[in-house]
Amino acid sequence: MTKLALVRHGQSAWNLENRFTGWWDADLTEKGEAEARHSGVLLKDVDADFRTAFTSMQTRAIRTLWMALTEMGRVWLPVEKHWRLNERHYGGLTGLDKAETAARHGDEQVHVWRRSYDVPPPPIDPESPYNPARDPRYRGIDVPETESLKTTLDRVLPYWNEAIAPVLSSGTDTIIAAHGNSLRALVKHLFHVPDESITGIEIPTGNPLLIDLDENLKPISVQYLDSGRNAALPSLP
Repeated sequence: MTKLALVRHGQSAWNLENRFTGWWDADLTEKGEAEARHSGVLLKDVDADFRTAFTSMQTRAIRTLWMALTEMGRVWLPVEKHWRLNERHYGGLTGLDKAETAARHGDEQVHVWRRSYDVPPPPIDPESPYNPARDPRYRGIDVPETESLKTTLDRVLPYWNEAIAPVLSSGTDTIIAAHGNSLRALVKHLFHVPDESITGIEIPTGNPLLIDLDENLKPISVQYLDSGRNAALPSLP
């Protein structure tokens, strides 16, 4: 049995400001740093021998992993960063205040953009100051202009199959520190969550999701480590 811990980054500055963030590199707030450390405290008590970690190319996820590993006494773990674990790209909504966006486009339309499985927001303006294609860390990458959860899964899954799944198949307990939507995409894949049900799955900050996997990487148990905080668990396949 191999253990996989999914850790959502702590609160970011744009989370606090209620802005659509996506691929924009907003850093953690003080609360977000505390949530990251809390994740590490919870993971330290898990009966597991974590030996490797994966994260995105975004600062809030990278720093969340650093802080968690520090609390665990495991800063020596090898860490691989990859853009395929980045947050969902919110396209033309990036940087906008969520309340103002709802007032302009209507609550229903914004809800569809945020929570539907396969309807992306409008594409980002190439000249937008928030366009991640301008970021040097993505040089040589075909950066998307917008994403739905479906297209997020489409770019996360190859990395899962090529890099993460082989490590887990070798029996190595693993941590993935990433984002609400890239982690939801993995949960959808692992637990075979139907398209119409994935909107009900929300991975909280500061509360790692621990999954026990069999030799075929099928989940056989799942739990949130902070038992004092309620969150909907995916059903075992």
